Amino acid sequence: MLLCSSSPFFLARASSHPRKDSRSHVLAKLQSALVANSSIRFSVKYPFCCPHRLSINLKAERDFAISSVLGENQAMTTTEEDVQHCGIFDLDPSLEKFKDHLIYRSKKYVEQKSLIEKFEGSLEEFSQGYLKFGFNREQDAIVYREWAPAAQEAQLIGDFNGWDGSNHKMEKNEFGVWNIKIPDAGGKPSIPHNSRVKFRFKHGNGIWVDRIPAWIRYATVDPTRFAAPYDGVHWDPPPSERYIFKYSRPPKPAAPRIYEAHVGMSSSEPCVSTYREFADTVLPRIRANNYNTVQLMAILEHSYYGSFGYHVTNFFAVSSRSGTPEDLKYLIDKAHGLGLRVLMDVVHSHASNNVTDGLNGFDVGQGTQDSYFHNGERGYHKLWDSRLFNYANWEVLRFLLSNLRWWLDEFNFDGFRFDGVTSMLYHRHGINMVFTGNYTEYFSEATDVDAVVYMMLANHLVHNLLPDATVIAEDVSGMPALCRPDYEGGVGFDYRLAMAIPDRWIDFLKNKMDSEWSMKEIVWSLTNRRYTEKCVAYAESHDQAIVGDKTISFLLMDKVMYSGMSDLEPASPVIERGIALHKMIHFLTMALGGEGYLNFMGNEFGHPEWIDFPREGNSWSYDKCRRQWNLVDTDHLRYKHMNAFDRAMNLLDDRFHFLASEKQIVSSISEEDKVIVFERGDLVFVFNFHPENTYSGYKVGCDLPGKYRVTLDSDAFEFGGHGRVGHDIDHFTSPEGIPGVSETNFNNRPNSFKILSPARTCVVYYKVDETPQQPDEDTTGTETMVTQVLQDSQVDKTAENPSEETISTEETTVRQVLQDSPDLASDEVLVSSGIRDEKEIDTEESTASD
Repeated sequence: MLLCSSSPFFLARASSHPRKDSRSHVLAKLQSALVANSSIRFSVKYPFCCPHRLSINLKAERDFAISSVLGENQAMTTTEEDVQHCGIFDLDPSLEKFKDHLIYRSKKYVEQKSLIEKFEGSLEEFSQGYLKFGFNREQDAIVYREWAPAAQEAQLIGDFNGWDGSNHKMEKNEFGVWNIKIPDAGGKPSIPHNSRVKFRFKHGNGIWVDRIPAWIRYATVDPTRFAAPYDGVHWDPPPSERYIFKYSRPPKPAAPRIYEAHVGMSSSEPCVSTYREFADTVLPRIRANNYNTVQLMAILEHSYYGSFGYHVTNFFAVSSRSGTPEDLKYLIDKAHGLGLRVLMDVVHSHASNNVTDGLNGFDVGQGTQDSYFHNGERGYHKLWDSRLFNYANWEVLRFLLSNLRWWLDEFNFDGFRFDGVTSMLYHRHGINMVFTGNYTEYFSEATDVDAVVYMMLANHLVHNLLPDATVIAEDVSGMPALCRPDYEGGVGFDYRLAMAIPDRWIDFLKNKMDSEWSMKEIVWSLTNRRYTEKCVAYAESHDQAIVGDKTISFLLMDKVMYSGMSDLEPASPVIERGIALHKMIHFLTMALGGEGYLNFMGNEFGHPEWIDFPREGNSWSYDKCRRQWNLVDTDHLRYKHMNAFDRAMNLLDDRFHFLASEKQIVSSISEEDKVIVFERGDLVFVFNFHPENTYSGYKVGCDLPGKYRVTLDSDAFEFGGHGRVGHDIDHFTSPEGIPGVSETNFNNRPNSFKILSPARTCVVYYKVDETPQQPDEDTTGTETMVTQVLQDSQVDKTAENPSEETISTEETTVRQVLQDSPDLASDEVLVSSGIRDEKEIDTEESTASD
C-alpha cells in the first residue's frame, strides 16, 4: 500500500539524463526581519491509501560474490528472526505481502555488513580504502597499491622515472592487489607533488596498457591539444600549499532549500569558470536569495564536458577544468562561512565507457568477480553508453564506500545527491518501464538486490560518519521504503526527488491552454507522495534546461524575452502572463510539493534560452554554456522581479518553516474558479490560476481563528505585479459550522475569512500574534532589528578583521537585501554602516526641499 495524500503513486517516466561564516548570522537576522512572525502547529494530515491486492512469487537471488578478498563465500550465523520484524511493515501494512522479499534483502544487508566487520574491523574502517589504495605516505616512502587481479605484470611509470617502469616493478598479493614502495631520496619524496603518473600492466594476451590509477586524486589534460588523453597527477602538496578549513559545517536545516549549480558554466563569460570564481561571485548570490544548501554538479572528474559530469572517469579526483582540490576546498569553506551547506551530485550508478581515461580501462576481459563491472549486457547501459558496477564485489564496495567517505572527510561536503538511483534499483534500469504504483513493480526478481544492499550500506555509513548529513535519491519509480532508515528495512535515504512534478508542468505548458489546466491534476501531482518519506520538490532542474528542451520561462515567453523584458515600457500580454505564471508555478511547487525545494542556477530569475555544452554541432561554442547574470543585475529589466520573488519565497520559509511542517491541508480545489486554497503550517495559501477573473470577497477556510494579514503577494509592485492586494488590511475570521463536526464547516475548515484574489496571483496569509509582547506591526520594530543587525555587522568586521574582499561581499549582500525594503533602517544607521554615503543623502534632502 502506498501511504500518500490521496491515492496510489504514479510517475510517468523513468529517470534519464543526457549523459549525463561567523558573520552569516547578521544576514540571517536581517533577512528574518523582512517577514512577519507566525506560530507553527504540527499535525499529520495524510490518509492511508487502499492496499494493492497483488502478491508475487520470489526466487532467491544468487549469493554475494565476495571476490578474491575472502576467497570463498562465508557461512553466516544471521538468522531470519534477526530481520523478521522490519519497522516498515508497521508504517505500511500492505508491505506484508512482500515480506519474503524485504526480509531477504535486509538479511543480505546484515550479512554483508557482518562480513565487512569480520574481515575489515568495521564498515568505517572498510571505507578508508583511500588510506591503503592509490598513493599514500608510509614512513619515509610513498606506497602505491592498485587492485588489478587480471594483470600478469605491473609497473609504476611517470615523470619521476622518465616513464620507464623497468626499475619500478610492482608485486601482487593473493587478493589481486599490486603494490610498490618507493623510498624518499635525499629527504624528499621520490615522486614530486603535481607530477604525472600512470599504472602500466600486462594483461592475459601479453599486451601492455597504461592506465590512470583508479584511486588517483587529481587528473589533468593538455588544454592545447584537442581530445588529448588525461594524465593522473600525484597530488600531495606541502603543508604551506594545503587549504586549511576555517569554518565548521552549518547545522542541518529543518528543510533543505537547494540551489543546484554547475561551477564550470556559472560565469557570465563564455568560458569554464573556476571553483574560486564561483565561491567569490556566485555563492553571495545564493546566500542573498536565502537558499540554505548548494548542490554541486560535475565535481567528479569527467573527460567529456558535455556529459554534464555524469560520465565519470576518475571518482576520487575533482574536475580539473575548474581548478585544484585545494580550490574546491576554498569553495566549500566559503559556503560554510556564509551558512550554506554543500551537497555533491555523486554518480555511483555507472561509470564512463572511456577506456583511456577512466575506470573502464581496468576491464581487460576478466570475469565479473575480478572486475569493477559486470560482464556482458548486465555490465553495459544501452541508453547512457556507460559501464555498470558489480555491487556484490568486495573491492567495488570498498571503492564506492571509500569514495563517499573521501568527499566527506577530505572536502567537508555535507551530503550527497545520488544520481540515477532508478537505474540502480532495477535490472532493467527503468528503461521502457512505467511505474504505476503497483508493488509488484518494486519487489520482484526485477529488483537488483545487490545494488539495494550497497545503497543501504552507503546510507548507514554516511549517517554514522555525519549524523547531520543530507542524502537525496534521484528516483522516479517511487520504491516504497527508499527513504526509511536501514534498521526499519528501508534503504536509508533522507529525501527523494519529486521527479514527476516538472513533467506535469511541462505537459501543461506545452500541450494545454490556460483554461484547460486542471487544478485537481496539479494538486494530485504535488501531493502524490508517500507519507513519512520526504521529497524534494522542484519545478525545473538542469534536466529541463538542456538543449532540446526549454526552461519554464522560455516555454512561457520564448522569443518575446529578447525584446519585451524592459521595464521602461508596458509589459506585453505574453510577458505579463509569463512572469506571473513563472512565480506561481515555482512557489506552488515549493509550498505544496514536498519537504524540501530545489532550483537550478539561473532559473530563479527566469534565465532565457537553454544550456548547450561545447560540441561539434555548435562548433564547440561556450555561448550557451554560461549564466547571464547581467540580465538580473540590470535594473530596468524584468528579470529582477522574478529573482526578488524567489528571494521572498525562500525568506518566507526561513521565517515560518512551512516546508518542515507536517500540517498540509488542501481545503479547496475549484476547477471553475481555477483557485487552489491550502494550509501549510498555519499559513494560508491562495493560488488563482484564472487568466481573467479577479474575485472580491473570496471566502477561504482556515484552522485557527483570529486576525490574518498578507505576508507574501506575487502581485506586489516589487515582484512586477500591479499591487492590487492591500497588505495593511486585517482579515478577521468567522467561525464555521458546528465545532468539532468537520462536515458542517466551510470546506472542512472550522474558520474562514474573505480576501481579494486577482487573476494569476498567489497570496499567503499569516495569523497575527496579538499577545501584548508582540511588537507593533509597523516598521519601527523592524527598523530596530535592522539597526542592531547592521551594528552587529560592524562589530563583527572589526573583531574578525576580515579581508577587504569579504567585507565587500557582505556589504553587497546586505545592500541586496535592503534594496527591496529601503525603509528598514534610518539614514544615520545606513551611513554609519557604510551602506550609504552622507553626501548622497544631503543631495536627496536638498532635492526634496526644492
